[in-house]
Amino acid sequence: MNFLEISRSAFMIAFLLYCAAFIFYVVAVTGKTWRNRDPRRHERKWGRISFATSSLGLLSHLVYCGTRWAYSGHVPVSNMYEFMTFLSMMIMIAFTIVFLIYRKILLGMFALPLAIIIMAYAAVFPQDVQPLIPSLRSIWLYIHVTLAATGESFFAVGFIAGLMYLLRSVDFGGSDKSALKQKRWVEFTLFSIIIVVGFIVSVFAFRAAGYEAVFVQNQTTIDSQVEQDSTIEDKEVYKLPPIVGPHQSELQQATPFLGMSKPLFEVPSWMNGENAGRKLNTVIWAILTGIVLYLLLRLILRKRLGEALAPALKGIDPDDLDEISYRAIAIGFPIFTLGALVFAMIWAQQAWGRFWGWDPKEVWALITWLFYSAYLHLRLSRGFQGRQASWLAVLGFLVVMFTLVGVNLIIAGLHSYAGTD
Repeated sequence: MNFLEISRSAFMIAFLLYCAAFIFYVVAVTGKTWRNRDPRRHERKWGRISFATSSLGLLSHLVYCGTRWAYSGHVPVSNMYEFMTFLSMMIMIAFTIVFLIYRKILLGMFALPLAIIIMAYAAVFPQDVQPLIPSLRSIWLYIHVTLAATGESFFAVGFIAGLMYLLRSVDFGGSDKSALKQKRWVEFTLFSIIIVVGFIVSVFAFRAAGYEAVFVQNQTTIDSQVEQDSTIEDKEVYKLPPIVGPHQSELQQATPFLGMSKPLFEVPSWMNGENAGRKLNTVIWAILTGIVLYLLLRLILRKRLGEALAPALKGIDPDDLDEISYRAIAIGFPIFTLGALVFAMIWAQQAWGRFWGWDPKEVWALITWLFYSAYLHLRLSRGFQGRQASWLAVLGFLVVMFTLVGVNLIIAGLHSYAGTD
């Protein structure tokens, strides 16, 4: 039995089932306004179909995790593909738990797209099973990473409910200063999600087209034994057309694309990190593609995204959304504390001989913990509720995503196990 092939098939089946479940949740929510329909009967019927489909997707997702674990011999969280796939699975588990408690069909309409986007994002990275590096060969890999991902998955549900609260409570028809400010920030939050989608679309589009550009940089080194200079040819491969090229490098070969024979400019010399040019180029392509997607959606909808989504939430009590957001974060916080801080420091002591070393990932994990500590403190002692609390829930998950994505892919450190091309 080839467990690896089973895991790949299970991953794809889970992804397709999640997509189908999202469509069914949309039908359950929007179909209530169709003619000759009993709204309650329609919502119950399609709500059951939607939840059953998403549950089958989660079951397939669990099969993926179990079979990949059986094939590799370790829990599949050792690189960006495995971790982001595991995170999307935990988000679906957290959503399922919250859904069974509150029975809010509309949650699925917002939770499923987040899980789908994270799964698609995971598929950008190499999917081969890689042997564990020495520092990861520990039982603490199972404890630290899985608990951290579980806590973050409940933060994701808090983010979903918080964003839904904002869409429900913001006056999109208002023209006063406060309403305009709220509308702009809601739109910016949705635009940020579109940027991630733009990154995924651009990577898969050029991957399907087989695009590749190779840059060569000649580096001179001095051999101290023979006292002679030697030249080393350093190659950097781009999978996206080079808007920005590596510093002091020459384009050796490139697949033709819109007559682009050379980069528009080089990466600044002060950005001297590993693959700095390729990373900056990827960020630029993600933003450009995201802008195009956003403008297309605006053209189709003929209104802002927040304004288009808001009518779907008219039938839901905003106080329920506020409570769901708070409860989800309250559940995730102690789990994240144990996984991302307490057990992480114990593992750091065993692996590197110190509990704390100010590694970028450690710093941002602490920032995340401090942020949610402030959220819970303000919620309990200052009575932060409603819109204020929802904005904190949304901002907090953006911090989480930067800790997971930005630190792993942009900032070099001991935790950079992304496994990217």
